[in-house]
Amino acid sequence: MQWKNTTDRYGSLSIAMHWLMLALLVAVYACIELREFYPKGSDPREALKQWHFMLGLAVFVLVWLRLALRMAGAAPQIRPAIGVWQHRVAVAMHLALYVFMLAMPLLGWLLLSAEGEPVPFFGLELPALVGIDPALADSVEELHETIGTVGYYLVGLHAAAALFHHYFRRDNTLLRMLPQRRR
Repeated sequence: MQWKNTTDRYGSLSIAMHWLMLALLVAVYACIELREFYPKGSDPREALKQWHFMLGLAVFVLVWLRLALRMAGAAPQIRPAIGVWQHRVAVAMHLALYVFMLAMPLLGWLLLSAEGEPVPFFGLELPALVGIDPALADSVEELHETIGTVGYYLVGLHAAAALFHHYFRRDNTLLRMLPQRRR
C-alpha cells in the first residue's frame, strides 16, 4: 500500500493517523468515564484522570500532524460523486472534528492550569497557561464537559455518515479510509 494519498484512496499514513486518532479519542473518553467506578481519591481513579489528561494532550499533538497530512495531499475523489450540498456538509463536519480535537485538549490544559494542578504529559510537566483562578476553572470545566458531550455526537455522526455512504449510497467514501486487504 502506498503511504501517500492517490486519487482513489487515502495513503497508509493518512489511514493510520485516522484510526490512531479514533483509538486515542476512545481511550480519552474511556478514561474519564471509567473513573466514575472508583471512589474519589483512589489510586485507580487518579490514574485514569492522569491518562485522560495525557492522552488528550497526545490528541492535541497528533492532530497537527494530521492537519499537515491533510494539507499535503489532496483527498481521494468520492465515486460516484456526491452533490455540492453533501460536500459542504462533509467539509463542515471535518472542520468541526478538527476544531474539537484542538479545542478540547487546550481547554483541559487551561482547566488544570486554572485549578493549580500539574499538567502531566508522559513524564513531563507542561507549564501552566494561566495562574490559579477558581472562577475561570469553573467556567472552563463546564465548557470542556459540554464540548465533550458534543464530541460524542460529532464522532457518531461521522461514523454514521461513512456507513450511510457505504451501505445506502454505495460509494467509496468508507473504502477510501479502510486499510487494503492483502490478496
